[in-house]
Amino acid sequence: MLVPAPRGELTSALLTVLQDGPQATAEQYGTLDGAAGRVLDGSADVLRDDDLQLALFLLYELHYSGLDGVDADMEWQPELIRVRRKLEAAFEAALRQAVPVPAAPSPEAEEVAQTLFKLAADDDGPSVSRFVARHATEDQLREFLVLRSVYQLREADPHSWAIPRLAVGRAKAALVEIQADEYGGGRPERMHSALFARTMEGLGLDTTYGRYLDRIPALVLASSNAMSLFGLNRRLRGCIAGHLAAFEMTSSIPNSFYARGFKRAGYGPDVTFYFDEHVEADAVHEQIAARDLAGGLAEAEPELLEDILFGAATVLTLDALQGAEQLEAWKEGRSALLENSPFRVDAQALDAAAAGAGVMA
Repeated sequence: MLVPAPRGELTSALLTVLQDGPQATAEQYGTLDGAAGRVLDGSADVLRDDDLQLALFLLYELHYSGLDGVDADMEWQPELIRVRRKLEAAFEAALRQAVPVPAAPSPEAEEVAQTLFKLAADDDGPSVSRFVARHATEDQLREFLVLRSVYQLREADPHSWAIPRLAVGRAKAALVEIQADEYGGGRPERMHSALFARTMEGLGLDTTYGRYLDRIPALVLASSNAMSLFGLNRRLRGCIAGHLAAFEMTSSIPNSFYARGFKRAGYGPDVTFYFDEHVEADAVHEQIAARDLAGGLAEAEPELLEDILFGAATVLTLDALQGAEQLEAWKEGRSALLENSPFRVDAQALDAAAAGAGVMA
């Protein structure tokens, strides 16, 4: 992944350590640890803290495809793991405080499924999908894709961490079935990440992973970080199962609206196929995810039921927070992407570079 610019003292210290790799000094790690402590002590809103969320995102990225120019051995550097654990502890605490969780039903598959379906049906968060369908301008359609690219260009990867963390049984089989579809059923051109890249290309956007990271707000990073938090910690396997269930259950209808918005703007099947594919696939996936994955896991490990519900509710809460900020910006005629700051790459320079490459941020 392309390495972004720092957004504060924490990401500045982290990037210094990452760039120096195995040659990083004890003093540099001390500076990083001190910066983490100060940011945690001073952050008024962990979920919206750009410096903290970007730092956590980069630390998680070491466990995915890595960062350009960063030594692969840094993935398991003990001091980085220690800093990550400090940041994710604060992040998890902030999520548990912000996310309302429904009352737990009995740990039976059908009861759990019905609770999740009701949770999704009762969601009254702002509808970005309906705005896209009816009102989004050409620039807003591009921004929509840029914001989603953080997850969509590696779609399914965070949830796949759960596969080895689930015992053999109904839940694991359901997860593998869903993920097999996400990865194209063995056909690389059908992988959902590849389909999304094709959509981006149709609007002249660069599909290099991390290309637009300097313009991505903290809440979007927080959504991605929540998946990594749940997927990379075995004790939170219930959360990642619930997260995927809600993710699938709230996907089909919004994707039909997204497709409508891009068709309204004159784009054809090469652009809309990604959304059309999800309308059909996720209508099937939601049943498997609710009953077999989440419900099956609750029956096998009843002690995980609260976390299953928490993971599901996290999807709705973060989507609502992110959607509210996005729609507020668009309705006021502003960009929903980050603008300039002392710690950030100049937004105009980034746009100029993108235009020179034949793309647009």
